[in-house]
Amino acid sequence: MNFNSETNGGGLDNRRLFLQHVAQTSPNPLGLEIEKAEGIYLYDPSGKEYIDLIGGISVCNIGHRHPLVVQAIRDQADRYLHVLVYGELIQSPQVQYATLLAANLPPSLNSVYFTNSGAEAVEGAMKLAKRVTGRVEIVAFQQSYHGSTQGALSLIGDEYWRNAYRPLLPGVYHEEYNSQAALERITERTACVIAETVQAERGIYKPQPEWLTALRERCTAMGALLVLDEIQAGFGRTGALWGFQRYGVVPDILLLGKALGGGMPMGAFIADKATMWALTGDPVLGHITTFGGHPVCCAAGLASLQVLLSADWIQQVAVKEALFRRLLVHPAIREVRSCGLLIAVEFESFEINKRIIDACIEKGLLTDWYLFAPECMRIAPPLLITEEEIEKACGIILGCIGRRYI
Repeated sequence: MNFNSETNGGGLDNRRLFLQHVAQTSPNPLGLEIEKAEGIYLYDPSGKEYIDLIGGISVCNIGHRHPLVVQAIRDQADRYLHVLVYGELIQSPQVQYATLLAANLPPSLNSVYFTNSGAEAVEGAMKLAKRVTGRVEIVAFQQSYHGSTQGALSLIGDEYWRNAYRPLLPGVYHEEYNSQAALERITERTACVIAETVQAERGIYKPQPEWLTALRERCTAMGALLVLDEIQAGFGRTGALWGFQRYGVVPDILLLGKALGGGMPMGAFIADKATMWALTGDPVLGHITTFGGHPVCCAAGLASLQVLLSADWIQQVAVKEALFRRLLVHPAIREVRSCGLLIAVEFESFEINKRIIDACIEKGLLTDWYLFAPECMRIAPPLLITEEEIEKACGIILGCIGRRYI
């Protein structure tokens, strides 16, 4: 029996059906229909081209649909899809990807737990820290973002986003990033400190190098685990493969997501094997997922990282960052903050920023704003963006600022 009377033989009004049947997360979604994506470009059903200046929110670091990633997906789909709950069967894509990640991380980050998303990686890391230390308190930071699940939401550093969903996890303390008070909050009761290597949703704020070193030392002294969230900052976006490499510190647990899957849904938390082993007993199956580490996602992620490591895009990040900063100069731009190709362009207000964003979309450039800094335009393009494409993108932005949108 067909209960759907809204379809008419393929002549679907996709926008109307999108608004009616796809759960909405805001009262006014962009509603931009995408039919194809390639490299740094998106295309709508009419064939209109859009420069993707946000890369799926730091997901498409090597661009959309890299041919080697697409081929890896096809090859794995020809072998097998889901076979059994995570962690029981030896699946080659998981083994190969975990091995490649470990080979490109410090020796103490050698055991990978694959999840479905960055938020799930955060949840797993919180459980692991509590299990290993036997403690329950967690230190997080104001204007931090770690995901939208109930536990991850407890860590978010903005009451606007937290308040509607209380009660949240107890024992979570929010301190100021780069502050002495944060260091003093860490005690023998602290299970872990969870910090972004770069505070992205705040509008790109970097840690002071000496503070991050002191944070590492304080965690070690107090027996607390340092968890660094590189869900947005990882995979070359900061100009190093991992953001923490810029500061000479190594976390006890590393959180990854977004670019991890090469465009497929994936997250991971990574620790030393001795630390991760705590999840195997008392209780057994201390953390479990059905689809985490899906073989197709692992095959795509593995191919994506292989492509990234074989290219010179990471080495080019600093030059491209400097070009964005040199070009994005206008009286309406109050400040440009950046860490590699994570860039925030600050305007006077959200209203001004939103008008410019909407104008950019009209002109064929997709960008958006930051959760905790809505007055800031987000720029996080695929790393393969060329200098010519940067010049074109900045020209569109500056043109939209000047078209009475301020």
